[in-house]
Amino acid sequence: MDSSDPGFKGLEATEPNDPGPAKKRFAYLCPLSMMEAMGKLLHNRVNKDELRKRVREDSKPRTTLSFYAYARLEDPHRFRDEFYEGLSMMGVFGRIYVASEGVNAQISLPTDHMDSFRDYLNTIPFLQGIRLNVAVDDDGKSFFTLAIKVREKIVADGLNDEEFDVTDRGIHLSATDFNRLTDQPDTIVVDMRNYYESEVGHFKDAILPPMETFREGLPMVAEMLKPSRTKNIVMYCTGGIRCEKASAYMKYMGYPNVYQLDGGIIEYTRQAERQGLPNKFVGKNFVFDERLGERISEDVIAHCHQCGEPSDDHINCANDACHILFIQCPECRDEYEGCCSIECRDFMRLPADVRKEERRHRVFNGSRMSKSKPGMLHTEQ
Repeated sequence: MDSSDPGFKGLEATEPNDPGPAKKRFAYLCPLSMMEAMGKLLHNRVNKDELRKRVREDSKPRTTLSFYAYARLEDPHRFRDEFYEGLSMMGVFGRIYVASEGVNAQISLPTDHMDSFRDYLNTIPFLQGIRLNVAVDDDGKSFFTLAIKVREKIVADGLNDEEFDVTDRGIHLSATDFNRLTDQPDTIVVDMRNYYESEVGHFKDAILPPMETFREGLPMVAEMLKPSRTKNIVMYCTGGIRCEKASAYMKYMGYPNVYQLDGGIIEYTRQAERQGLPNKFVGKNFVFDERLGERISEDVIAHCHQCGEPSDDHINCANDACHILFIQCPECRDEYEGCCSIECRDFMRLPADVRKEERRHRVFNGSRMSKSKPGMLHTEQ
């Protein structure tokens, strides 16, 4: 690491050949072979199935959390590599996107390393004191490997940031402020998540745009709300990051009274519980990890995509050649053996070598799209 880089103050070595305080602090967390390879091996090289097995068999508690920060990174690739090295030493797993505009992270780490993890983040100026959105309903088995990818943006929004001021965003609302403002008749609540997220859980009386991606949702919402331009527009998402851009976009489009739920559904739930507030969220909060959802209320507002019975359990089709995301009840899971259709179920019953040959020319539900909508699955093929 370059000790002259102010972005990594505190990680530099103090003497020649000194690995530096950060590496010393976390060296005990890594096998010697990993430490020797660190700096060269900046990508996971272990089979994911093996990593999944290790985590599931490990009894040590882990904590799932997310965080994001907008900042100007001059060299995202260099930051990515140094960030990977630092997080690997602490046993962090997860999915992190790095771009010239900042960082977006969903991770898990050993619970007893939380203090060390915070100390490490505090050595990076733009991450000092950052809020960590700790999962609400968590068994710690959310991730099994660490993947940090450099992208053009930390959230794919399709916006040209040069056209408007991305820092001119909506007013942040605490859980108390959110409840108070959404009780008013001139307030409109808008879910800025994708349809498969809001399908299993959302705030009461919220508008649920049928968006498949955040990129398509921004202009959709701006058009939908034209008749209510002067009303209070309250936007929310999972952890808050999408609303940072969405609220700024809405202000740019001429909406004067734009608000956003600070910290999203995750932070709202924590504040509501801590302060004894009524929780207006109904159902499950969809999350982008192995859990695919965390329970907020006991209400089940969605239905199995195969039989129509109440269910809000997302699953990926067991047929990897399909892998479509859909909602499946326990009964259908048994009947279809975790698959989205009879075709996929029967395909999975074939010998592995036959499946490998046939998937070259077979088309399944997930071959066409990656997310299922109610009624779209072909279960009688």
